[in-house]
Amino acid sequence: MHERVWHKFYVEGVENFIDFEDRTLPDFLNLAASQHGDSTAIIFRNCHLTYRELKNDVDRMAIALAGLGVTSNSKVAIQLPNLPQTVIAYYAILSLGAQVVMTNPLYTEREIEHQWKDAGCSVAIVMDFLYESRLKNIRDRLGIDHYVIASISEYLRFPLNLLAPFKLRRMNPPLAARVSPGKGVHFMKALIRSTSITDTPNTTIGMDDTAVLQYTGGTTGVAKAAILTHRNLSYNVQQVSAWFTVPEPGHEVMLAALPFFHVFGMNVAMNFSVKEAAAMVLMPNPRDIEEMMKNISKHRVTLFPGVPAMFNAINNSRNIDQFDLTSVKSCFSGSAPLPTDVMEKFEKLTGSSIAEGFGLTETSPVTHCNPLGGQRKIGSIGVPMPNTDQKIVDLEDSSVTLPPNKEGELLIAGPQVMQGYWGRPEETADVLKDGWLHTGDIAFTDHDGYTFIAGRKKDLIIAGGYNVYPDEVDAVLMAHPAVQESATIGIPDERRGENVKSFIVLAEGHTITPAELIAYSREQLAPYKIPRLIEFLDELPKSTVLKVLRRELRDRELEKHR
Repeated sequence: MHERVWHKFYVEGVENFIDFEDRTLPDFLNLAASQHGDSTAIIFRNCHLTYRELKNDVDRMAIALAGLGVTSNSKVAIQLPNLPQTVIAYYAILSLGAQVVMTNPLYTEREIEHQWKDAGCSVAIVMDFLYESRLKNIRDRLGIDHYVIASISEYLRFPLNLLAPFKLRRMNPPLAARVSPGKGVHFMKALIRSTSITDTPNTTIGMDDTAVLQYTGGTTGVAKAAILTHRNLSYNVQQVSAWFTVPEPGHEVMLAALPFFHVFGMNVAMNFSVKEAAAMVLMPNPRDIEEMMKNISKHRVTLFPGVPAMFNAINNSRNIDQFDLTSVKSCFSGSAPLPTDVMEKFEKLTGSSIAEGFGLTETSPVTHCNPLGGQRKIGSIGVPMPNTDQKIVDLEDSSVTLPPNKEGELLIAGPQVMQGYWGRPEETADVLKDGWLHTGDIAFTDHDGYTFIAGRKKDLIIAGGYNVYPDEVDAVLMAHPAVQESATIGIPDERRGENVKSFIVLAEGHTITPAELIAYSREQLAPYKIPRLIEFLDELPKSTVLKVLRRELRDRELEKHR
């Protein structure tokens, strides 16, 4: 890769090209424990773990998992919110050379079954209430040999460890459950406590070994896994570290509100924290804005990766005057466009700087960012990170590279780009060509190399920071006998970025209400994928080859809001 026009906008101290260290993700934890062993690693309510304590529990968990048959060929699912156990399980799995399959706790039975069977998971580390309510009754369909059960309260200290279970069990839905012991059922804290630290498995992990199978959707609506190696994730962490120069490793405090099952939260909030020996303030529920502000104020958070909806919610909180948020220094915003007024108001409230960036599941995830403390262009995703290249190509002919200010498809090359999609060579060949990832995003650059996303080639909807794939929603809706056709789009929403709206053509002789269809989809889809709005049409707009024209539906909606 050669010098690029955007390199001149890198701030002082950020190199155009990084001389990467070949360290696996477990290497970063080992280093943090040896150099900053007494520094706080995890804060969760009244639980505080140092890096030495975290490493100790990771080692014990790794030994326990090895005892359950986990080897370098194993795929292990983690279905947990942001808890101490999530970090422990993640690093324990990786330290055995095995692969992590992060699973959204909101997933329905259908979604879980597809993901775990597609990956070939043999062990799953899950919440007690999820096991009782969702997994126990479908065990025979999932192919999991061993379930390791975690509970929210088990890492809390006295008196919360005694009080929390009663409160959690009374919630609607319950966030705690008593799981009965049985064959293939193990309890995480008990496993860790009963393990001797003397027989740590000696595993050699290569930089090009797969670390994570990270699931993403697609225009087909079938979730597929991006193969992310230790090199992909480690180098991307080093790129983020170079961009957000951390002056004092072992002294930063990270707000870990982004879910770790999402690639943004996993690599920026968790793995970047471990590399810099930062304290992670864990938030299992990122929608609890009051708790978020309390955590920032109480623990003096300095680093805050988030999505625009989080910054906006804090800006508009009635109780914002009760909290001191001025400890925040640097914020990273991604997953959706950041409105200018939201950015300006949050920066004024906190005295921090927000750098808007961009990334994909397929790129571990970060590829672009506005320079922190440098030239920031509002509405832009910034410039490519060190060692990352980009070009804009013609939508019809990708061999034609377009000049500045011309819209085309954004292509990305760099060490953070995935190896391909797990078990899907044809889909891999569609997006990885001659060393370039075809993102499917329509973008343009200005003369300085700053990139602006104009739209999405795919019909991806981003609702509240989560990816929603219209084909998946439509497939669920069209499985209902009253529905003949469905077309789902995203419509602009100030709070969530986009809302999910479905247009329905009813099957002849059938009637159904929007409320009934929404209730039906709730059984099949995670909450953020459920249509908020449903409109009945006599027919859907289609092309001459009978392809549904979602863009036309979207244009109609935009016209209504003008």
